[in-house]
Amino acid sequence: MMSAPQTANPPLRPAREIEPPLGLLGFVTAGLFIAGLLVSTFRAAGTPFPSPFSSPDDALTYFRTYPDAVRTGAVLQFACTIPLTIYVATATARLRALGRQAPGITIALAGGVLAAAFLASSSLVTWVLTVRGVTAEPALVRALHNLAFLVGGPGTVVSTGLLIAGIAITALPAKLFASWVIRIGLAIAVASLLSTLVLTVPVAAFLLPISRFTGLAWLIAVGFLIDRRPNPLSSN
Repeated sequence: MMSAPQTANPPLRPAREIEPPLGLLGFVTAGLFIAGLLVSTFRAAGTPFPSPFSSPDDALTYFRTYPDAVRTGAVLQFACTIPLTIYVATATARLRALGRQAPGITIALAGGVLAAAFLASSSLVTWVLTVRGVTAEPALVRALHNLAFLVGGPGTVVSTGLLIAGIAITALPAKLFASWVIRIGLAIAVASLLSTLVLTVPVAAFLLPISRFTGLAWLIAVGFLIDRRPNPLSSN
């Protein structure tokens, strides 16, 4: 008795990789960060967040008077680290998929992870400054205020500079973007790294907002540029 022929199972095709759009992730990251600044300032009746270089008494008065504003800014700042982390993971994976195995990808990954970690730490320390028992201790408020500035300022900006530099130097030999886009990215990265000077020269603090906001804008633009390139991981 002859047995019925067995039908071989068809080979499984690899599943398509589903990746979030980088441009949108960059936009959401910047949007949440800026919203944190604007909403907290609005809730503080237009009073901006105090600088660590200002009078300790002014900072203490601010944290005691506007705890809700401080907490709102801290929550939105923490929230923006979520799309930032996804952006870093997706961007580095996409660059590898495009055939790039340069050390710049590892630099971008390390810098991006550090930037998100520093920013998250800054937001959590800032949140602690809204606790009533903490604001009763002027010395503790001063210490936490400076810590929040250090990790959210130089720490985050310098790390973001590494992220930008890693993407730019990876894209340079392969000409993934226009040369002027890469040059702008490298210039922003240098300015970000130079913001380290604020640790010894307070006047260099002007580099922090310049590097931060131009860096966010560059990451958004590059995200959309990478999104426009065919993704080998999704072509199967």
